[in-house]
Amino acid sequence: METFEEHYASMRATILKCMPYVDMDLIDRAVDYANAKHKNQLRKDGSPYIIHPLAVAEIVAEMGLDTDAILGALLHDCIEDTDASHDDIDKLFSPTVAELVEGVTKLTRANFSSSEQAQMENLRKMFMAMSKDIRVVLIKIADRLHNMRTMQYQSPAKQVIKCRETMDVYAPLAHRLGMQKIKWELEDTSLRYLNPDDYNTIQEHLSAHKEQDQAFMNTIQQRITERLQAVGIQNTTYGRIKHIYSIYRKMQTQGKTIDELYDLYAFRVIVDTIPDCYNVLGHIHDLFNLVPGRFKDYISTPKPNMYQSLHTTVIGSQGIPFEVQIRTWDMHETAEYGIAAHWKYKQGSGSGEEKDFEWVRRLLESQQDTDAEDYVQSLKIDMFDDEVFVFTPKGRIVSLPAGSTPIDFAYAIHSGVGNAMVGAKVNNRIANIDMTLKNGDIVEVLTSKNAKGPSRDWLNICKSNQARTKIKQWFKKEKREENVIHGRASFEGEMRRVGLPLSITLDPELAPQLLKKLSFDNWEDMYAAIGYGGLTAVKAVGRIRDDINKALKVQANEKMQHPLRINPDSEAVLQNRHAVNGVIVEDIDSCMIKFAKCCTPVPGDAIVGFITKGFGVSVHRCDCPNAANRDLPIQAPRWVRVRWANQEEQPFETTLELDCITRDGLLLDIATAMTTARVRVKELNGKDLPGGRSVFTIRFEVKNVAELDAIRNKLLNIRDVVGSRRGQN
Repeated sequence: METFEEHYASMRATILKCMPYVDMDLIDRAVDYANAKHKNQLRKDGSPYIIHPLAVAEIVAEMGLDTDAILGALLHDCIEDTDASHDDIDKLFSPTVAELVEGVTKLTRANFSSSEQAQMENLRKMFMAMSKDIRVVLIKIADRLHNMRTMQYQSPAKQVIKCRETMDVYAPLAHRLGMQKIKWELEDTSLRYLNPDDYNTIQEHLSAHKEQDQAFMNTIQQRITERLQAVGIQNTTYGRIKHIYSIYRKMQTQGKTIDELYDLYAFRVIVDTIPDCYNVLGHIHDLFNLVPGRFKDYISTPKPNMYQSLHTTVIGSQGIPFEVQIRTWDMHETAEYGIAAHWKYKQGSGSGEEKDFEWVRRLLESQQDTDAEDYVQSLKIDMFDDEVFVFTPKGRIVSLPAGSTPIDFAYAIHSGVGNAMVGAKVNNRIANIDMTLKNGDIVEVLTSKNAKGPSRDWLNICKSNQARTKIKQWFKKEKREENVIHGRASFEGEMRRVGLPLSITLDPELAPQLLKKLSFDNWEDMYAAIGYGGLTAVKAVGRIRDDINKALKVQANEKMQHPLRINPDSEAVLQNRHAVNGVIVEDIDSCMIKFAKCCTPVPGDAIVGFITKGFGVSVHRCDCPNAANRDLPIQAPRWVRVRWANQEEQPFETTLELDCITRDGLLLDIATAMTTARVRVKELNGKDLPGGRSVFTIRFEVKNVAELDAIRNKLLNIRDVVGSRRGQN
């Protein structure tokens, strides 16, 4: 176990080596302050807690960050774990250091193994902190790296949780920030605890073949070095075995054992200038055989994380393929430490260039109107997935998630371009909007002033969260009425699928509780959210399902304590009841009666009654979806037997929906048929659907089901009316 003195000496040496301009007196003052605050605290291995901040500060120094970042690393746990406050650090050091410590503290409190909603909020905090000062996350990554290095002292359950969290968030984040060296270590260490069998198999194989691999790499390295020296190109060339997690992924994706893998070797050639990079490339291709399709130029087209190199895969005389990466020293520094490398050139100014953080702002913008699970999933796509690089017709490079389509490209240019899109050209040829774009494609978006806006189908086609969010925002703003219709249908369909009565959402006592759980003020707003894609019906019902079931149990218990049906099988009881609105209700005389709008029953329909709270009995058709589960024990107590009274016929309101083939004059033909049938029409409207179809809804009055059937037959005889159904409002 290393002592405080050993860790301090190591940290100090690293700082003086990597950052000679740092104020060591200020560093020592921070060490003393942190040591005093953590004095009585121990780590899991029994060592003094101060060793952890010292190790994190050393990692930050290796990154090349400035004095403030090292101070933030030394003090990063003080607010979280001691009685130190933001004001204390502000006064003793600086406001900047206090903000860095506060930012890291917020990220430390973020528990990525929590629920989806909490995870979204924690990720939101992380990106908000990043957009203000990227050093916050760099310190947090250093903190996580040291924790992974000491993971052996955690319990097995904690090891799995922390390693999954690292693989899901911190390793991809390090990749997105261009910090490849740290990314590899995080991935390898996580694999060691998440899949120890495969990890040990790979490690044992590499150990067993170490001499053979080293001999091969020495041979290749010597050939490259001798050739470049002969032509006067100053270079540093070395080979390495790809890291363990990279080998593991190749085994998984290719379905091979490690013995069957060949491309395990990678060589780096580091030179002084960009022209030298391309000269070296020519010599590499002259020395070895090129593997077609495996050349990538990340110098002329850098990755979004600023990574630049030439990549080529070749095969030597031994028939073994290997990769060669060619870069300058500046590119190498960026490849190792990514965005952190900028601080080395800014001499501690602590400010990155605006363009370096553009992707952070895009992620923040994409969080609006996004459900938690969808956000977390799309985050992995936008931030963590591989990229594809395409061009505008004018040569501008656009980076998109791998698998993107022209729709993603259009919205990456501007939301107005996406909303006006009517087609696309790829490489000067008309292309489908769901075409998968490839590196180097030249994409042109075809727009029209008369475009009707995006289609809902686009949400299933586009790959990027940016495009999906902008499409949802358009539907939210432009199509509220349509959203409500779509959302209501989806919600009611899901309610029926899981066996919950739709009528429960109308309960005046329960509805406010359900809406609060859903975070909406009224049902229409929720329907609209489902309609434009901000929420799914499955998630909405899932959030309130338990509350509804609890309410139904309470209602069932109340019914059993105060039964309304004394003799459910007695027809005499029904015969002696007093009719209200043409309906007789068993065991209830002169109660309030209303006809359910969901199925609009009329005399002649088989009906059943549902006892509502404060609204009497609601009469449904027996085939109404809302009455489908009336025999379940939990619902049965609130359903009562009802029948139509034998009395003078009176009009009842009902609804028919007609499925039609779209044509001119159809609305007039329907209206004429209703007029000749001498029916009082309350409402008649229609709307066109995709595929040349239309649906018409007619609300009218009839005296009984026989009259309704006669009217339905008359309507079905109209040309291009192909079907009808009773309305389900």
